[in-house]
This record gives sequence, structure tokens and C-alpha cells, in this order.
Amino acid sequence: MNRWSSRLLQLGFVRNVRASTHLVLFVVAAVSTVLITRMFLALTGYPQIGGGGLHVAHVLFGGILMLVGMFLLLSYIGPVVRPIAAFVGGIGFGLFIDELGKFITSDNDYFFRPSLAIIYVIFIGTVFAIQALHARLFTDTREYLANAVDQAVEGVAGGFTPHRRAEADALVRTAQQDESHLVHVGGEVKALVDACPADDVEVPPVADRVRSMARRLFDALAVRKWTGRVIVIVLLLNAVSAIVFSALSSEGSGFWHVLALVALIGSAAFGIVLTILGARRLVRDRERAFRRLQLAILAYLLVTHVFEFAYSQLSAAIGLLVDLVLLGVTGAELHRLRRQQT
Repeated sequence: MNRWSSRLLQLGFVRNVRASTHLVLFVVAAVSTVLITRMFLALTGYPQIGGGGLHVAHVLFGGILMLVGMFLLLSYIGPVVRPIAAFVGGIGFGLFIDELGKFITSDNDYFFRPSLAIIYVIFIGTVFAIQALHARLFTDTREYLANAVDQAVEGVAGGFTPHRRAEADALVRTAQQDESHLVHVGGEVKALVDACPADDVEVPPVADRVRSMARRLFDALAVRKWTGRVIVIVLLLNAVSAIVFSALSSEGSGFWHVLALVALIGSAAFGIVLTILGARRLVRDRERAFRRLQLAILAYLLVTHVFEFAYSQLSAAIGLLVDLVLLGVTGAELHRLRRQQT
């Protein structure tokens, strides 16, 4: 435990053991909202709510939904409300950030091309922040005990399902392994968890259901013999389409246009090289092959699509969705291969 973490705990900043799940749900809801909103507006001819000089922009609905999310978090205690607030707040943030172009241009241009690239960078930065803050396990007994008590709020109010009780018990057991002055507190928290009544109705949160379904799908796809070859073909098509659509859709010849196009082509070419290197090792070394394919996918996600959004929103959106699926499949296969080695 470092001094900075200890100081944060003294100030009451205790990390939530399920924070990554809630924050990822927030980001997924926000990204989905941006994509669905753009698609809906394009299909319906960009309708406007209002008339007589009034235009009710969807940024206002986004603000209201973010308010609802904050209202829920500030009104209720315990872990049950957090996924609901994350989902509602994510939709609100998506509606809000979708209108970014209006707020960074002097003429309130919703169609300002770089705006989607900026939005994409904001989401990438959010994901990196989630990883930086929550990727490592707790290093302080107090965080485990605080989370067990937080779980007990649900148990005291409505009873513990077997899954929730197991989670709380695991947190207490981990805390009790630390021979510190808080061992006696761990016993008291354990007594509180044991005293919570049972709830036999196991209703997993929607986020957990979706995540479990996605994991099963990715696991089922990853083990197929043809999966690697299909990933290679899709990645190559993805890179070529990004270059072609962006080159055809690009307008102007200014410095920033040229720079963005060069960065897009360069990152796509880098991804193509990694894809080819991965394809060459599919038969001899599947794990190394999938690591290189995963690096290619990350290159597309973190660089190529950022600049592609400035040129071809439709192509970038499709490429983004495809690469997210491929990232899930490659991650599932790498996890399976590592399990086989242990």
C-alpha cells in the first residue's frame, strides 16, 4: 500500500469492486447512443423537435438523463442502483456528447467532421482511465472490508442471493488474510454478512447477463479452427476499406486534412503488417499469432478509426463494431490458450 492510496482512503475515496463493470456499461451505453442517434437521424432526414424559431436539441434530453442518473446515485444506497444509473447516465452522456460539433464551431455545425473523431478520442481516454484506476487489485484491507459492507447493504435490505453472498464472503476472506490491526473488524463484517437473510430469487443484472452472453459467444467462436483465418481476412478488408473510403470521401487539401489522411494510411498499413505476421504464425504458434492480430485490432481501434471518422462516418462506425467483436474473440482465444499452459 502506498502513502497516496492510504491518504485517499482516509479521505473516504474507496474504490468499488464492481466499478469496472459499471463504468464499462456507462461507456457502452454512451457509444451505442451516439451510433444509434446518428443512424436514426440519417435515416429520418434529421428531423427537428420544435417550430416557430425553436429547436429542442437532443443535448437537452441527454442532460436530463444524466440528471436522472445522478439523482438515483445520490438518493439510494447500496450496489443495486449503480448499474441502473450507469446505463441511464451513459445514454444521457451519449446524447450530450453527440452534439459536440455544435459547441466547438462558431456556426453550431453538428456535421463538423472532426467532431466524431474527438468524441472517439474522449471515449478511448475514458477506457484508459478506467483501466488505470481499476485494473490492479486492491492493496489495502480496508478496501475489501468497505466493499463487503457495501454488499451487505443489499443483504440487510432485501436478502442475499447465493451469488451475492459468495461475493461478500470472498471479500471478507481476502481481508482476513492480512495480519493487520483490522482483523477483528473483518470478523465483525463476516458476522454482518452471515446475519443477512437469504434471497433465493437470483436475478442477475442486465449488464452481467449481456457480458455472460458475449463471453459465451466469443468463447464459442474462438475455438473454431477457421477463426484465425477469418480474422485475418476481415482485418485486411477493414484496413483496405478504411483507406479507400477515406480517400474517396476526403475533401480539401489543407495541412490537417493531409496529416489526418497520412496518419490513417500509416496506421492501417501498420495493422496490415501485423495481420500478415500473425497469419504466418497461425499454424506454428497460435498464441503468438493471436497476440499480433490483437495488436493489429488495437491499432485500428486507437488510431485508424479516429481519423477515419473525420472522413467517412459510416465506414468508421462499421469498422469500429467489427473490430470490437474481433477484439472480444481474440481476447477469449488468448485467455483459453494461457489456461492450457497452466
